[in-house]
Amino acid sequence: MNINLHSQAETERLAEDIAEFLKPGDVIALSGDLGTGKSTFSRALLRYLAQDEALEVPSPTFTLVQTYELERLYVAHMDLYRLEDPEEVEELALDDTLERGAALIEWPEMGDPTFWPEALEIKLSEGPDPDTRIATLKAQEATWARRLQRLAARRALLENSAWMARPRHHLKGDASTRSYLRFNGEAGGAVLMDYPPRAHEPMLASGKTYAQTVYLAHSIDDFLSIGHELRARGVRVPEIYAVDRANGLALMEDLGATFIAEQGQPIEERYKCALDVLVHMHQQSWPEIAQHGPSNHRLGCYDLEAYLTEAELFLQYYRPHIEGEPATDHMKAAFRDAWQQALQALNDLPQTWVMRDYHSPNLLWRSDAKGLDRVAQIDFQDALIGPIAYDVASLIMDARLTIGPELQETLVKHYCKQASACLPEFDETTFRYGVAVLAAQRNTKILGGFVRLNAVFGKPAYLAHLPRIRDYLAQALSHPGLCNLKYVYDVILPSNPLRHSAP
Repeated sequence: MNINLHSQAETERLAEDIAEFLKPGDVIALSGDLGTGKSTFSRALLRYLAQDEALEVPSPTFTLVQTYELERLYVAHMDLYRLEDPEEVEELALDDTLERGAALIEWPEMGDPTFWPEALEIKLSEGPDPDTRIATLKAQEATWARRLQRLAARRALLENSAWMARPRHHLKGDASTRSYLRFNGEAGGAVLMDYPPRAHEPMLASGKTYAQTVYLAHSIDDFLSIGHELRARGVRVPEIYAVDRANGLALMEDLGATFIAEQGQPIEERYKCALDVLVHMHQQSWPEIAQHGPSNHRLGCYDLEAYLTEAELFLQYYRPHIEGEPATDHMKAAFRDAWQQALQALNDLPQTWVMRDYHSPNLLWRSDAKGLDRVAQIDFQDALIGPIAYDVASLIMDARLTIGPELQETLVKHYCKQASACLPEFDETTFRYGVAVLAAQRNTKILGGFVRLNAVFGKPAYLAHLPRIRDYLAQALSHPGLCNLKYVYDVILPSNPLRHSAP
C-alpha cells in the first residue's frame, strides 16, 4: 500500500490515522533514510495518542528506548540506529513492552526482524517533488492487513473533502466494536463513525447468535435506516454527510459534546426534555421496517426469548463473579420461571420503538436549539419494538451515573403527566409496574454484561459501575409486584442478597 504525502502535515495525518488502529501487542517498524520524516511521523503518532500537541518527544537515538505511559496505550519508542549487533534487540525487553502496550521502532533494519515477525512495516522515501514523501505500508499478518483495508476506506471517504486536512480527535467508544473520529472537535464539525459488521459470533443452543436472539443491529445499514425514520418524525439525530456502506463508514454531523448530565450529575431540566422526546415518540406510528435508500431493516420485537437471553447474562457472568461458583440447574429454572411471571403484565403496555440505550452517554444537550430539538440522540441502531416503559427505565436508572430515587420519582411523575394527556391507552399503575420490571431486567442484563466485558474482553473499567447497578436492581425489585422475583435473586446470591436502602 503506497500513499503519496504532499507535505509534512500529510505525514502527520497519516501517523494519526495509524494511531487510531494501534493496540497492545503491535509493532510498527518505521524505516527510511535520514530526512524522510521518521521523526515527524513518530512525534505526530505519540502526540495524537496522548491528545497533547505539546508533548515532548525526544529522539531515543542515544537512550535507545523512550517510554510513554499514555491513557489510551503504553508505547515504547525505540531507535536502533546505534545498535552494533542485531541480537542486542533482546536487551530492550520488547516482549515485556508488548505485554503492556505497543512499540514504535525506528531504523528496524539495524535489528533482528525475527523479534517482530507480525509488525506493520512503514517505509518513508522521498517523493518526486521537494517536500513530498511516499509512504509504503506492508502488513506481515492478517489483522494488520484488515486494518490497512479499513484505513484505505476511511481515507477514500474523506479524500477530496475539507475534512481530510482538518484536525481530528479520537472519541472514546462504547462497549461495541464501533469507533469514532471527531473533526474540529466542536459543534459544526463532523464525526466519522467506523462500524464494522458483526461477524464470527458464537452460536447459542438455539442455533442463533446472542445478537440475533436479542435483535442487536448487524451493520451500519441499521443505523442509517433507523436514523432516517427518527429524523422524518421530528426526532433530532445527526445528519449524514457521506457513507461507505460496504465498509461500514459514515461521516456525519457533529452535534457537540454537551450531554444531559454534566460532571456525573443529572440535570433535571434536560432529563425532563428527554422524557418529552419520549412522549413525542410514543405518540408516533412506527413502521416495522425502517428504510433508507437501498437499506431495509426489519425491527425485532422484545419477546420473552430476548428478555430472558439478556437477563441470563447475570447467571452466566455476575453470579460466578460474586459467589465464586456457577448457578445450579435449580437456580436457572427458578430464575426463568420467575421472570416469565414478572414479564407477563408487559403485554398490557402500549408498544413503540424502543431505543434500548436511551441514557446520558447517548443524549446530547443543545442549549442553542428549541423545544424537543434540544435533546439529540447519537446511539439508536439497536432499536426494536417494545413497551413504552423501557426507555423511561433506561433513562432514570442510568448505569453510568447515580440518579437518586427522589429525582427518579420527579421524572416519572413528569412523564406520567404528559403521557396521560396524549396517550389514550395510558394507565399509570401498569406503566409504573412496567418501569420497575424493565429496570430490573435491564440492570440484571448490565450486571452480567459488564462482568463479561472484563472477563472476556479485558475491560475492567466497567466493574466500577457494578455497585450502582446493583443498587438500581435492588430498588427495582422492591416493587410490591416483584416480591417473588426478589426472593429468587436472594436465593441465587446467598452471600450477597440484594438490599435497597430507601432515601
